[in-house]
Parts: sequence; structure tokens; C-alpha cells
Amino acid sequence: MSDLIRKGRLATRRDDVLRFTSSIKDDARIASAVLEINKAHSLMLVEQGIISKEDGAELLKALLKVTLKARYDEEIEDIHMYIEEEIFKIIGLEKGGNLHLAKSRNDQVATAIRMRLRRELLEVKKTIVCLQEALVNLAKENVYTITIGHTHIQPAQPVTFSHQLISYVDSLQRDFDRIKDAYIRMNFSPMGACALATTSFPINRERVAELLGFEGVLENSIDAIGTRDFLIEALWCYTALAIDVGRVVEDLLLWSSYHFDLLELPNDFASTSSIMPQKKNPDLLEVMRARMKLVAGYFTTCINTVMGLPSSYNLDFQEMTPLLWASTDQILECVSMLTKVIPNLHIKSDSALKKAVESLSTSTELANLMVRKYNVPFRTAHNIVGAIAKYLVDKGYNHSMVTPKLISSISQEVCGLDLKMDANDVKYALNPTGFVEAHNVKGGPSPNEVKRVIVIRSERIDFSKNWIKKVEHKLKNANEKLEREINLLI
Repeated sequence: MSDLIRKGRLATRRDDVLRFTSSIKDDARIASAVLEINKAHSLMLVEQGIISKEDGAELLKALLKVTLKARYDEEIEDIHMYIEEEIFKIIGLEKGGNLHLAKSRNDQVATAIRMRLRRELLEVKKTIVCLQEALVNLAKENVYTITIGHTHIQPAQPVTFSHQLISYVDSLQRDFDRIKDAYIRMNFSPMGACALATTSFPINRERVAELLGFEGVLENSIDAIGTRDFLIEALWCYTALAIDVGRVVEDLLLWSSYHFDLLELPNDFASTSSIMPQKKNPDLLEVMRARMKLVAGYFTTCINTVMGLPSSYNLDFQEMTPLLWASTDQILECVSMLTKVIPNLHIKSDSALKKAVESLSTSTELANLMVRKYNVPFRTAHNIVGAIAKYLVDKGYNHSMVTPKLISSISQEVCGLDLKMDANDVKYALNPTGFVEAHNVKGGPSPNEVKRVIVIRSERIDFSKNWIKKVEHKLKNANEKLEREINLLI
């Protein structure tokens, strides 16, 4: 504990206890935010007549001279005491002694984390938009590219590759919106709550919030310093994003495998074996998959940390903050790397078409045709086509072997129905391209529908970009206003 506060209630300290409880190794992340808080708070104290203009000017001049570091001496308790000690070195105790007037480390750290986190959330949102753009651009190139969709990791139905890519874009949009909502909820200032019960000095909490770019004040003082729900919400947003990114990565891993053979990863994003020279290993994607699981683990740890804590401030909170920053780093790095991978994927369309035929993936459309044109109840049609699929599998055939004669024979056998179907109808229904074109309902995989969707998703991406720019501009304006007010006073 700093010597500044060891001359009263507690006069001695153990260095090993100090090192054990110190947060300074992680405080570099919030150092600039803490410095800005001190500037805004000191300016407010002057404006409220709590300290003189002369003393306030001296404090602000000293704050402008404080040097922040990338790393700090482990003997320092935290960034708050570091800044206060630096101020005393510059202007002495008599003039600098009121730096901590009407505030606490409790409200400072809660505010600083929010200030740093909101900027990091903006960076995460930028990376989401970049990944969405990469996916949309690849989708534009693959509107007519047929691939095979899966359920239960088994071949299911043909889709366009664009349709698959847009599914990722849409899930990422929800991630963007969740982070946007979390940003809006967390952008309120705890400053002025002090340690627990505010202060008897006539401070202006709204003014500090304004100078720091917040939308307003987190009003109840106990809630202001005693909650980390904003941190938990941010971590949940990261976890949801990690889940979606992890699914994209897992799809790419499966589809690029020998057994699926639907796409090939770019060589410069792959590795080889130290002993097997023929290998092309997706090491990058496997590391991404693992790191996305780390993010979910950090979220779980933080939930367990706050679960059952008494209200108000507890130093347990300190152990959560490094996990928040680690999650941000993992998300930013992995999403950025995935964005580089996406444009370089090679789609094996011939292999996909072959698998679509061999796996009998267009069977549903044959059943639909029986209902639509030949007035067969769907469950009956389902049974007939199921029996056809069994026959083909048993014989080692594929859909190219399906003829009206075979359909008639099996329909008679299954349900006593003499079903006569046109050969052209059967051929079109069982063709993967015809299957995809026929699925032209809203949200379907047909090229026409995918083209429509791509336009709308591109517009959403532009809207997201504009929202980020607007928020960044607002934060910049607040910072410039603080600097102007300080310069006027000095």
C-alpha cells in the first residue's frame, strides 16, 4: 500500500502482501483513462468552487506532466496511487493534496474500466464489420456455386455457397447489435459515487460525465461502485461472438478435410507435418477454435467470481478485469485473422455437386413434386421417396438412376399407388441446380433470393460503419472539450 495512505490507520506493510494484492501489472490498460478522470474531476472541483482556480490550475498542469508507462514497478499498489504520487513529486503535498478530494479508487476504477472498454468494444465492432464485408464479397462471387448443406454432420440438401456465407453474416450482425446494446447500457459514469456513499462536497457528477463522454450518471452510489454487470455483459457478448466465430472455423475445418472435400484452405494459412511431408494441416484454424473456447472460459470464471458477493465494492472485482482484457485481445486477433482467411478460400464446386448427387440430397424436392403436381399427401410422398433412397443405397446407385418406372414400381410396393411421373419433372427435381433454384422463398438459397439479400446486408454493414463513426466522433468531441476547458483554466 502506498506510503501516502499508510500514515494513519495502518502504519506498516508487508511487501509480499502488497505484491499479492497489487493490480499495477494490469493497470497499464486503464492508465490513460484514470489520468483523464483526474483531469475532469479536478476541473469540476474548480468550477464548483470546492478548490481555488489557482490550486486547480496547478493540479491540471501537473496532470499534464504525468508520464504513463507500458509497465510499472510491482511495488506500486495501483495506477491511482501512482498518479497521485507523481503529482506530489511535481507540485508537492500542499498543492497536490486535494487531487483525491471527493473521489475514491472505487468510483475511479469502475469509471476507467468503462472508458477503456467502450473503446475496445468499438474496435471489436470494427473487426466484426470487416469480417462481414469479407463474407459478403465472397458471397457475391459464389451466387451460383452449389455446395452441400449438412445437418447432424450428414449431407442434407444442396444450397448455394453464398447462402451459407450469408448465414454467417447474419449471426455476426446479431453479435454486432448485442455489443452495440451493451455499449449503450455501460456508457454511464460512476464518478462521484466515491467509496460508497458519494460525498458531502457539492460536486457536479453530470459535469464529469459530460467531460468524459458518458451519456449520463450511474445514479445510485452503491450500485455505481458495486456492480460489474457491464463487464459480465461485455464478456457474454464476446462469448456469443466466440461461439459464432468458432462455428465458422469448425465448418472450414470440416469442409477442408479429405472426407468432406468441399473447399481448400490457402497454403499460406496452413502448416505441414514435421514427419509426414504430404500433410497440409489447418493449424491456424485449430488455434482459433481453442482460443474462442478460452473466451467462454473467462466468461464463466467471471460469473463465478461475482456470484454470491455482497453488495457494494469488493476487491474480488480486481481479478475479473484482466480476463476482460484477455477476452478482447483474443477476439480482436482471431476475428482479424479469420477475415484474412475468408477471401482466399478455394471452393471445390465440382466436388460439391458430385457429393450432392451421390448423397441423395435432393430427395426432399422429389417428395415436394409429388405433392405439388401429382396430389400425393406429403407423408405418403415421404415414405415413397424414403423407399427409393433405401433402394438406391442398397444398390450403390445415385439419383441419376431414378426413373418414372422405378418411382411407379416402388410407390405400388409401398402404398399401392400407381404413380406416373413425367421424366423431365423427375430430372429437374433431382438436379442440385434445379433444387436450389426452386427454393426461392424469402431467406432461401436460390440465386435470385441470395442476390436480394446481399444488397440488404451490404446496406446494414454501411449503417454499422456509420454508427461506429458517430460514436467515435462523440468521444473525440468530449475529449477535445475537456482539453479546451483545461487550457482555458490554465
